[in-house]
Amino acid sequence: MSSAAIPLDPPAIPHWEWQYLDLMRRIWEHGDERTDRTGIGTRSVFGAQIRFNLAGGAMPLITTKRVYWKTATREFLWFLTGDSNIRALCAQGVEIWTDWPLDRYRKASGETISRKDFSAQIVADAAFAAEWGDLGPVYGKQWTDWPVYSPVGKNLYKRDIGINQVAQVVHSLRANPGSRRHIVEGWNVAELDQMALPPCHKTYQFHVAGGRLNCLLYQRSCDVALGLPFNLWGAALFTRMLAQQCDLEPGELVWMGGDTHLYLNHADLVATQLARQPSGQPVMAIARRPASMFGYAIEDFVVSGYAPQAPLSAPVAV
Repeated sequence: MSSAAIPLDPPAIPHWEWQYLDLMRRIWEHGDERTDRTGIGTRSVFGAQIRFNLAGGAMPLITTKRVYWKTATREFLWFLTGDSNIRALCAQGVEIWTDWPLDRYRKASGETISRKDFSAQIVADAAFAAEWGDLGPVYGKQWTDWPVYSPVGKNLYKRDIGINQVAQVVHSLRANPGSRRHIVEGWNVAELDQMALPPCHKTYQFHVAGGRLNCLLYQRSCDVALGLPFNLWGAALFTRMLAQQCDLEPGELVWMGGDTHLYLNHADLVATQLARQPSGQPVMAIARRPASMFGYAIEDFVVSGYAPQAPLSAPVAV
């Protein structure tokens, strides 16, 4: 038999996570070093993309370090409530948003209270939480209660019932799947200065083709080491939930980053993670179908096949 007739194994498909690691390496080795809002400094590239196929229950969980997907899921479900106070998150042990109110409290009071003690007081004292735990009209508030005003006189307006963008997208996906307006937007220019942090994962657009629901997330600013693993999970979760509610199959997740960066004080994390190899194919099942997008609970999501390498930590830039 000639060598040309010897059957060859098909080329292996690279693990999707190499896209993430290659982006991290490109930023660290070739990114523009610059000062930033936090004063820490970053290395940054502008315009990045990661694509992930959600078919078969696949989820974009990073395997070269542990990603606490239940924490990310609790945060996403909190967004869907429209709440803007950290009390409900702290009660679940979720500290993703605590640093911003804590920083504000320390500056205003002069106290050096620990994050643990601050969170405990937020949970225990409703009045304290109302004064110090509010983040302003961040993500979920814009998603489920985008403000609408009606004129009631000369230069006078009254607040109407806000727009629930998520509910609108569910309706539009069911009624008009071919629409180009399946969008959930967080960037409300009029309210940016009231937010603890303007939205980073700001625009979600959904697209139906062949009975499959695709999602494109545009992120204006992205902390690749700490934020992006959660953002990928959240966008995939959003897509899977919408697909179930609209009788569609999950399709492709396309993530796009504007200012895509690594903080200079994340050098140890970057070096360690880039020395690791991705492995495994984690999948997620949704245990039940609630009556609406707003009826899911953390117990509804079951992940299997996830065997990540050891956690990696680094400071959050506030």
